[in-house]
Amino acid sequence: MTDPTGFSFEITARDGAARTGLITTPRGHIRTPAFMPVGTQATVKGMYMDQVKALGADVILGNTYHLMLRPGAERVAALGGLHQFGGWKGPILTDSGGFQVMSLAKLRKLTEQGVTFASHIDGSRFELTPERSIEIQGLLGADIQMQLDECVSLPNDRATIEKSTHLSLRWAERSKRAFETQPKGRALFGIVQGGDIPDLRVESAKALTDMDFPGYSIGGLAVGEPQAVMLAMIETVMPHLPDAKPHYLMGVGTPDDLLGAVACGVDMFDCVMPTRNGRHGQAFSRFGKINFRNARHAADPRPIDEASSCPAARDYSRAYLHHLIRTEEMLGSMLVTWINLAYYQDLMAGARAAIAAGRYADYAAEVREGWARGDIEPMAV
Repeated sequence: MTDPTGFSFEITARDGAARTGLITTPRGHIRTPAFMPVGTQATVKGMYMDQVKALGADVILGNTYHLMLRPGAERVAALGGLHQFGGWKGPILTDSGGFQVMSLAKLRKLTEQGVTFASHIDGSRFELTPERSIEIQGLLGADIQMQLDECVSLPNDRATIEKSTHLSLRWAERSKRAFETQPKGRALFGIVQGGDIPDLRVESAKALTDMDFPGYSIGGLAVGEPQAVMLAMIETVMPHLPDAKPHYLMGVGTPDDLLGAVACGVDMFDCVMPTRNGRHGQAFSRFGKINFRNARHAADPRPIDEASSCPAARDYSRAYLHHLIRTEEMLGSMLVTWINLAYYQDLMAGARAAIAAGRYADYAAEVREGWARGDIEPMAV
């Protein structure tokens, strides 16, 4: 699918529902399936932008809510936009602030017009509407933007989910109209809602498809429901989304979630898990999760993975990482974050190669077998 405005998506290989592709933006290409490191406040926590790029990331994510609070969207725009401000030259995707509509429920008032928040920083009041969300994302200079939506926690009752789904559809129409003033080359994605109720998910997907967005996000998952429910909702939605446009699963998730969702045809992911877990000393690896707060690593001289392309995983001992995490040294969080983001990028690179070779199911099984097998026991402490 080619878009003369500069945004396009091409599917390059298929293996069942899984597919590889290439999103083209004026700021560069995004290879899919893609994991987008989260740069909430114009920074991927604990990482330099050149490190993030070197790991294989093509795109990062910024957060509308946090950046409008500080330093403010107008200030970022005056300083050259988010790319110049944060030092990332490739594509940037921004969320709409919709997740905060849910997570800050105690600090907000929700109406048809939008959401009035009390800042979690100083209590000051501000309003976020579909139009203002798009305006902020435009000021930030985001290449891919999201409609404002309402996300509800799960489990929840049907009446609440249905009301939220319909509100999000009305906000999608307003977001799309507001986006029409944006410079050519940028893209706006609609967000499928509907909680864990299949017919509401289908209704949302069909209505958004009729609005003809350049791409489609699946929101409101990984908010309390089991993985099986999440995957079932993805499978429910996929037949009702345009095949030739990108599919983005928002806020997901664990490496196993990514493997399952890629098999369903998801192209894009983001999640704070690699960086958040890294700050708390938990690493992701081909041997499974490793908790460096555990004393079993205290005298282990081995690296996490001597075959890894990531220096943090290859060149530092488990004993040293354990020491850094236990003593709360800043370097410990930085190194484990580096390890985690490298693992997520390697996981997606492996998925792309496996899909192209027609062996994605085997690849996913091999990865899961590695997690289940784990690593050999460390030396005795």
